Amino acid sequence: MNIRKLALYSTFLSVSFCTGSVVAATTKATAGPVKASVHKAPAKVAPVKAAAPARRVVKARNAPFVAGGEEGVIVTGTHATNRHARQSTSPITVLSSATLRRSGMMNLADALAKTYPSINMSTMGNDAGALTSFIRMRGLNPNQVLVLVDGKRRHTTANINADAGPNFGATPVDLNMIPSNMIDHIEVLEDGAAAMYGSDAIAGVVNIITKKQDHGLNMSAQTGANAYNGDGWQYQLNADGGLKLGNDGYVHISAQVYHTDHFVTNTVDNRLAGYVPAGAANELYTGSVKVPKNSNKIMSTPEETRENLGIDFGKSLTENVQFYGQITYAHRHAEAYENYRVPSGSSASNPELFPYGYSPLETIDENDYAATLGLKGSHFFGFDWDLSSTWGEDLDKISNKNTTNPNMYAATGYTPTTVRTSNFSLAQWTNNLDLRRNFKIANVVPVTVAFGGEHRLEQYTIQAGEPASYEYGGTSALAGLTPQDAGKWSRDVWAGYLDGDFHPLKNWDLDFAGRFEHYTDVGNTENGKVSTRYDITKRIGLRATISNGFRAPTMAEQHYSAINVGPTSVLGLLPVSSSEARATGASPLKPERSTSATGGIVLEPIDGFHIETDVYQINIRDRIVQGGNVTGATAISALEGMGVSLPALTQLSENAVQTYYFTNGASTRTQGLDIKADYMFRMHRYGNLTLSMALDLNRTRLTHNGMSATGSPLLNAQNIAYLTTAYPRSKIILNAFWTIGKWDVNLRQTRYGETTDMMTYQDWTPTAAICPIDGKQLQQSSSCFAQFKNTPRWLTDLEIGYRVNSRWHLAVGANNIFNIRPRKLPGDLNQLGGNPYDTFSSQVPMTGGYYYGRVNLTL
Repeated sequence: MNIRKLALYSTFLSVSFCTGSVVAATTKATAGPVKASVHKAPAKVAPVKAAAPARRVVKARNAPFVAGGEEGVIVTGTHATNRHARQSTSPITVLSSATLRRSGMMNLADALAKTYPSINMSTMGNDAGALTSFIRMRGLNPNQVLVLVDGKRRHTTANINADAGPNFGATPVDLNMIPSNMIDHIEVLEDGAAAMYGSDAIAGVVNIITKKQDHGLNMSAQTGANAYNGDGWQYQLNADGGLKLGNDGYVHISAQVYHTDHFVTNTVDNRLAGYVPAGAANELYTGSVKVPKNSNKIMSTPEETRENLGIDFGKSLTENVQFYGQITYAHRHAEAYENYRVPSGSSASNPELFPYGYSPLETIDENDYAATLGLKGSHFFGFDWDLSSTWGEDLDKISNKNTTNPNMYAATGYTPTTVRTSNFSLAQWTNNLDLRRNFKIANVVPVTVAFGGEHRLEQYTIQAGEPASYEYGGTSALAGLTPQDAGKWSRDVWAGYLDGDFHPLKNWDLDFAGRFEHYTDVGNTENGKVSTRYDITKRIGLRATISNGFRAPTMAEQHYSAINVGPTSVLGLLPVSSSEARATGASPLKPERSTSATGGIVLEPIDGFHIETDVYQINIRDRIVQGGNVTGATAISALEGMGVSLPALTQLSENAVQTYYFTNGASTRTQGLDIKADYMFRMHRYGNLTLSMALDLNRTRLTHNGMSATGSPLLNAQNIAYLTTAYPRSKIILNAFWTIGKWDVNLRQTRYGETTDMMTYQDWTPTAAICPIDGKQLQQSSSCFAQFKNTPRWLTDLEIGYRVNSRWHLAVGANNIFNIRPRKLPGDLNQLGGNPYDTFSSQVPMTGGYYYGRVNLTL
């Protein structure tokens, strides 16, 4: 079937979908980890829940999620009402707040990676990218995951990850800016859904359903640290509660305070070591000042302090009309270490200011807020309807702290040690109208028809840094953005959709969806989706979906530029729309296009034992990747054309100055298998034991490598590995949750499969070594790389809880009890000795064992 024709036939003007009441997955510790929740296939987010009065919504949300019995109603991936996960046509996983809490992680992104096998995070973020959370789903880029909050599209971060690697170009939704205690449960749609929700829904959809109770008060406190390392101490304080708004309304308020110290991997800086391999480039530091050998702290996690607030409210205006809204706000200050500058022997060290050397800190001061107001109701010419408006914005101030501008100091005798390098903002205003109606064709075939429209305004702003941050080559670690980099850009997006859900037979469901979108900067897209499910018996169901999708280039991908200055190298990202980028082969960006197919079987061989197996394939063409890498004189000329002064850089080695840009440079094919199963053993006086298993097998292959204007491949072996093998080949989570009396025990065993990266030869590589591909120096080569594999790893997590009484619950836990770390790099791949692990691998975290304690109070 031609999906494009299907989309046009099904037609037009889109929307995200709607809020509406949702039955909560259990939040009781005794209910077990989202049992059948694993079997939740994508139900499309109902644009309009039936216009139930607010108090009815509150009652529905308090309905328990019964493990092994009826599971909660889902709203993601379907416009049908009262559909449960195991009845849906596409796979959905539901994660309750209790499941996320038992992960032991304080941040939402970390909790998802702990409890859901298809989501992973890179070992370490680099530079300013370390200051924002980036999740990857099914091995794809973070930009290819759509995040919703109560069915409404969530705005993304303004802080782009501009460093090479799997997260290159990502400006995703920062999940950690949403209060975790605001969450009732999360529905993860494991299917392409651009025909329903628009851009970004290629890998899947994460729909966060928030609490809406009109009563109660919940408070908790948790603290922990990386015990084996003795650092990374963190704490979090949470409180949320509900109030009645008149007789038929509610207000639910959630607040959170979080802080974490740096976690620093113990390393030995090559420049301070007592030996060096023969022929290696690095000369030992020989100054008279005694500097600790572990001064380079770049392989670390940021120090962060964050305050989050969330407010949900709703009230019935008439019998058939309900007013609702939501407000979230978050503030973050975070600081990430950069490479240590030795006190002498380098023009970047400024020994007069820092006689013992220094480690620059990249910092972010961020304000993130969103507000939604809406009306929804029923009986409008027989239709349920939902009209809403959402404004979201992320404001970032990026600074450099504990730094210098060495060339400015040499020329003028002055340099700042703290300087603002740039400001970013990304705003998104989304307006939706959704309508839905149920009827029967010829009084026989039940049908749900939904249609609607959406308008979205996106604005992206870059402000230049303070002059001292970019003049004379810029400050160490992060040069500021210049006035040439600054600007303000905007675009409008108009969309419309039509969806029909049919039941030709009692056990057969057939769904058609079509969507049209117009972008004022990148043109039109048409997308379609066909889903079907047939229940052979009450214990066996078959389902399948085929769809096409797209991801529009973000505003940041089109307009961002930056320079990263290291101790011995410079890396410049050119804006793809600039004449300098075009001179090196760049062309305007266009949307990524995808075609997805899934097929699966849902089984319940005995009562309460649920099994799901789904296979999937995602073909993506015109992927936006790093391209146009050039070095030497060409790179220097391009940077100088951007207004960047580089007085000292021409003295560096031939590979030390490099530029690149965003481009539609690759096509990939991702294939995978998901298996999920769960069962509860009711052991009477010995309590209840819930066992669950979730497995994701995943493989991505490059099917096309684009060519630059000069006729060379856009992606080298390293870039290809970022796309294809930096993600675990498999991930399996085995979980056992046992409750007996007042005790509860959660044991989780996670296996991460192998990852493979192509690593750059670093400073301990002999200077005489030559790359056989291009005949240039092997050290810092962009043609020759060393293959490095992170072998499979098992991690063990344990939490033990005790319910003191109906109000108090205590828990202690340990994640990664046996302190498993990634495999260490050999010396010639370890930059400056301070990067002992593969930072781009999305395998086990570098932080090792983590121990924590938590107390919960419910009133």
